[in-house]
Amino acid sequence: MTSTPPAAAQTPVYLVDASLYVFRAWHSIPDDFQDAEGWPSNAVHGFARFLLELIERERPQHIAVAFDEALDSCFRNALYPAYKANRDPAPDALKRQFGHCKALCSALGLSVLADVQYEADDLIGSALMRMRGHGYRGVIVSADKDLSQLLHAADEQWDFARGLRWTAAGVPERHGVQATQIADYLALCGDAVDNIPGVPGIGAKTAAALLGHFGSLDALLARVEEVPFLRLRGAASAAARLREHRAQALLCRQLTTIALDAPLSEDDDHYRRGRADADSLQALCDRLRFGPMTRRRLYTAVGLDFAASQVPS
Repeated sequence: MTSTPPAAAQTPVYLVDASLYVFRAWHSIPDDFQDAEGWPSNAVHGFARFLLELIERERPQHIAVAFDEALDSCFRNALYPAYKANRDPAPDALKRQFGHCKALCSALGLSVLADVQYEADDLIGSALMRMRGHGYRGVIVSADKDLSQLLHAADEQWDFARGLRWTAAGVPERHGVQATQIADYLALCGDAVDNIPGVPGIGAKTAAALLGHFGSLDALLARVEEVPFLRLRGAASAAARLREHRAQALLCRQLTTIALDAPLSEDDDHYRRGRADADSLQALCDRLRFGPMTRRRLYTAVGLDFAASQVPS
């Protein structure tokens, strides 16, 4: 029987929440950049810079990049139609750039994860579970608090823009609850970003205090009659709200829990970086009108000869 290697010896697999960095570039970089057809390409340019910094800094050998394709077809929308209904639909110019970002990842030899029913978080969680079974530890590249629920043992989450990394042990300091309690915590206090209501009147501090005492949402609901006797401001009203909105709390937890069984394609190489496709990369660089500095960095980052790509065929 093989044993799991110690944390220091475990090979990292980098799991990237692409949408976060595409959206960040879309909102932060002026739309002065245009592709060969005149469409904005600012988000792709920003995403390319992010990928380059990640690859150049870490030189990851195992990496997968997860994209959100389930914008309104996610299984969570079937459970709760108002899920993320507070967000404006992505404009065509942004949708087009998401396609370019996926194509760029593929041309660079990076594994791409996308599904019409599961979100990027679910794909990251499912990939992490699969890779743990092969002895890898995860490095989740995202600032999204939801993803902290996946952290275990030597796994890390990395807020790339701020240069901050933390493990499961660092989650309480950041969020006030254990990594294993994140889904329950968000089910109680809600998540305005995703339009998840939580339990009315239960705020972040109360949710953290309740979970600190009871350990889980299930235990809290099973022992709700004990809540009024806690040394907690508004304990009696909190108990009443929990009794009244029990079903909603459980529904919200279905929404806040990252799925670990999303369909993933077979991957015998464990998301090992593949060989870059020089022809596809050059075509993308031309289509997106990347400058010579970005082109050189892209080619160099994946071991291609940039000078040879400039020789007329």
